[in-house]
Amino acid sequence: MSPDSPTHGSVRSAAEVNERIRALWLRAGGSLSAQERAEYELLVVEWAAAIRGAVIEAA
Repeated sequence: MSPDSPTHGSVRSAAEVNERIRALWLRAGGSLSAQERAEYELLVVEWAAAIRGAVIEAA
């Protein structure tokens, strides 16, 4: 994996990204526009990377 890959690690913690995801859904009122869906997908990828990083650190 390239060091420039967005999944190589996250600057934000999984908890921070999760809060952004929750805020996005609240702002959207439960129905995402195409732009919000794209933002959501990026946040989920970032959240997964943060979770993986936390698991690796714990091991």
